[in-house]
Amino acid sequence: MDELKSLLIERACSRLVLLAAEHADQQRPAEFAALFAPDAVLSRPNAEPLRGREAIHAAYAQRPASRITRHVVTNIRVELLSATDARATSTVLLWAGSTDDEPGPNGRPARAGQVLGEFDDRFTLTPEGWRIAARQASFLLHG
Repeated sequence: MDELKSLLIERACSRLVLLAAEHADQQRPAEFAALFAPDAVLSRPNAEPLRGREAIHAAYAQRPASRITRHVVTNIRVELLSATDARATSTVLLWAGSTDDEPGPNGRPARAGQVLGEFDDRFTLTPEGWRIAARQASFLLHG
């Protein structure tokens, strides 16, 4: 595979990681689920795996409207496995709060339980383009 094609695949996969964080944080469950392959598996800490786009959408659509999250994603490292498969690992700092709390001059207070974790993503090339085939989210540290 030539270098330009490799770079374009890496860019597409990195973009999926970042878009997933944005859609989750902005409470856009349909857009979030659309980033996954139809038969994708999403494994989250302390929860049963979500299997398929519909299950992913349903789970994220149930999040409370008052919940505020921000996923700070960094250290995204994409590894090409073939012309149609790739893998990425990334580091995630997750902050949470609630719109039930009044904003002050520094914003709303963060809720206890901020966590540092990782995403281990597998990507596949589908007729829709690159999609997340599997995601294993894990927590490493909490505060």
